[in-house]
Amino acid sequence: MKRSAPYLSDQALDRELTAVVAKEDTATAAVLDHIAEFDARKLYLPAGYPSMFAYCVDRLRRSDEAAYKRIRAARAARRFPVIFDAIAEGRLHLTGVVLLAPYLTENTATELLAAASHKTTKQIEQLVAERFPRPDLAALVQAIRPSAPAVSPGTELAPSPQGDASQRGQLALRPVEARPQASDRPSLKPLAPQRFAVQFTMGQAAHDKLRHVQELLGHQVPSGDLAQVFELALDALIPELERRKFAATAKPRLSHRRSETNGRHIPARVRRTVWVRDQGQCTFVSESGHRCEARKPLEFDHVQEVARGGEATVAGIRLRCRAHNQYQAECTFGAEFMGHKRIAAAETRAVAKECAVAGVRTSAAAAERPSAEPASSGG
Repeated sequence: MKRSAPYLSDQALDRELTAVVAKEDTATAAVLDHIAEFDARKLYLPAGYPSMFAYCVDRLRRSDEAAYKRIRAARAARRFPVIFDAIAEGRLHLTGVVLLAPYLTENTATELLAAASHKTTKQIEQLVAERFPRPDLAALVQAIRPSAPAVSPGTELAPSPQGDASQRGQLALRPVEARPQASDRPSLKPLAPQRFAVQFTMGQAAHDKLRHVQELLGHQVPSGDLAQVFELALDALIPELERRKFAATAKPRLSHRRSETNGRHIPARVRRTVWVRDQGQCTFVSESGHRCEARKPLEFDHVQEVARGGEATVAGIRLRCRAHNQYQAECTFGAEFMGHKRIAAAETRAVAKECAVAGVRTSAAAAERPSAEPASSGG
């Protein structure tokens, strides 16, 4: 493929990216249309494949996850053709269709698809949790055994049966092909309004700490309920993190005005005020008016660079995510200059780390040496 993007201006690249994404949406809808028809005719069988999933993976060279999503979305779109248009127009994405598919019926499809229009994956997960709440998960801590396939070999995901919400929320299995396994990454997913499922893996040290905390909370949380322990731990952690991040305190002290003009030092009073004013969110706004939604990792940034006389006042400080902080610096001083600055800073940190390690070793060696005999006083 002959690349054209490297030769475009920033403005042209912005326009072209929007245009090619629109073409991709149209092409994706066309792919779903063809998969749906190919699947319905079972043309994968005369082609020598046992299932549509196997055909997509082996013949079309799609990844397991890509094949799974497209088959699920294509089957849903065949039942409700408005999905084809929603995909082509960029109002719905494949993951969103897969999340909604088990809950689509003749009575719910139109309203549910409209409610999910232009929403992110997390927003659609929240929508599903509100419309079709599921029961809480049982609290559980257990050792992880060797991984086993999510379903037995020779099975494939089939469209969910139509029935009550609990039935539609489960995936039916039929003998054909194995479904790709779900990711084992940590997750936080809504189950019902104001109810969430948390999943992660902890090491032995964290496990031991958890058990110790449960023991210490024996009177306050006799059952050792993980959700209560987790919430109490967060209650204890949040004030400390807020104190470190933006100097949150119930009893603020009077600040010295002179320190507010002292270069890079940002007084606690300024950090508290700026954090509240900027609502704990990056303040970068694009030319089109879109404000960056990042809430981590945030940094206190000088509106006017310190090198150009910027002061650490409430008006002179703002919240920026690390990416936009670096971007602004590169716009001001140049990418090459900032690249050299970052390299120099990394080298300085490496030297400081080596010195710290050497200091610890020196201290340890000194502690191991026998103490000298006290000198006797002259008579």
